Amino acid sequence: MTLREQLAAAAEDVRAHTDRVPQVALVLGSGLGAFADTLEDAVVVPYDQIRGIPSAKVAGHAGNLVIGKKEGVECVAMQGRNHLYEGHSPDHVVFGLRLMIHLGAKNVLITNAAGGIGSDLEVGDLMIIDDQINLTGQNPLIGPNDDELGPRFVDMTQTFDLELAKLAEASATELGFAMKHGVYVGVLGPSYETPAEIRFFQQIGGGAVGMSTVLEVIAARHLGARILGISCITNKASGLGDEEVLTHAEVQENAAEARERFVSLLTAILRRIS
Repeated sequence: MTLREQLAAAAEDVRAHTDRVPQVALVLGSGLGAFADTLEDAVVVPYDQIRGIPSAKVAGHAGNLVIGKKEGVECVAMQGRNHLYEGHSPDHVVFGLRLMIHLGAKNVLITNAAGGIGSDLEVGDLMIIDDQINLTGQNPLIGPNDDELGPRFVDMTQTFDLELAKLAEASATELGFAMKHGVYVGVLGPSYETPAEIRFFQQIGGGAVGMSTVLEVIAARHLGARILGISCITNKASGLGDEEVLTHAEVQENAAEARERFVSLLTAILRRIS
């Protein structure tokens, strides 16, 4: 099947549950999926009921597509995502994101839990992603291109939408805190980075590091969506904090502690989009 045929089949599975057309697509990372629980009049479709989306297997990723309203905006949310390190192909990793855009979403809010590299970043900070560095060695656009979906060669000069970033800044100010800014470094994982790797990321301009997001951003850019990326800083990157051992449990715990602020921020952003 071609990509368009795969997307059409997956959309048919979703529309068996609802025919609502989303304006905004949300990708919710580790420990951040609770935002989908706040959507009103929600329709929940497990990934295993949608052709083309592998079931999520990582702790903190529920594995549902949720369609509902927030602040009057029709949203579709990925409650958990798939990762390259699970053995998925790049096409599988970005398929859910592509599906949400195919269902009608023109604005994409991509979130993740990330390790802080920048000296100004503390655990619990929310960072607007100004740019990204893809060090996964993978790209979802490799292979035949469908010109009706997007161009063969995608411009990445201004990948993240400046107007959406301004909405995020204004929303944070309204809530009484300041957003941080930085470049997100996407790596393959699943091992955490070595201190030497983190020092290298600092030298090339990295502000935060994680094991997701960069492929989804490329796919969203290819399909012409407007993109806002936000990292929740859940730990200091290897060698920069007091921890001798980094664990996924710590990432989930710190994401949970930032959840209220994160939910408030996304709610305020959607209020401005509406």
